[in-house]
Amino acid sequence: MDYGQPVFPVAITGSRIQLREFRLTDLDASMAVVGDPEVTRSLSFDARTKTEQADRLADDIARARTEPRPDYYLAIANEADVLIGFVRIGLGGHRSGELGYAVRREDCGKGYATETASLMLDVGFSTLGLHRIQAACGPDNRPSQRLLAKLGFTPEGRIRDHVFTNGAWRDSLLYSILEQEWAVA
Repeated sequence: MDYGQPVFPVAITGSRIQLREFRLTDLDASMAVVGDPEVTRSLSFDARTKTEQADRLADDIARARTEPRPDYYLAIANEADVLIGFVRIGLGGHRSGELGYAVRREDCGKGYATETASLMLDVGFSTLGLHRIQAACGPDNRPSQRLLAKLGFTPEGRIRDHVFTNGAWRDSLLYSILEQEWAVA
């Protein structure tokens, strides 16, 4: 699969945030996202321990250097360059990608996820040459549903028992946006 030119390292500056590659020094800050059960309740995985996250972070850093790059999984850093969340476009077949994002609890509702997702859609369509980007979120995750609608995503339906998290199966709502829709959004 050819997705335009591989990009490493990624550094994208928005109005209030920067999307950048992960660093080992992000471990403590990342725990405010992946270690917080209130945040991970709406994600596709359970809260992680610091040891689990240290291993995962090292793997994520190494994976970013692989060619072809399987995804663009990036830190969301605030103006002080502190990690406040993460964003990912996983690359699939037929010029497709899957968008995911999370922001630490203390920064929810401040527009960081909207700015992040918008920047990543630009990367996906303009830099990587994707045709379609999808996103899935839990049926109870109203903020994510509003964000996806605001960015021009179209609801496609419900995926039953899509993820097993927090000890139970959970449905997901599937959304997508096409390159020509983003171009006019």
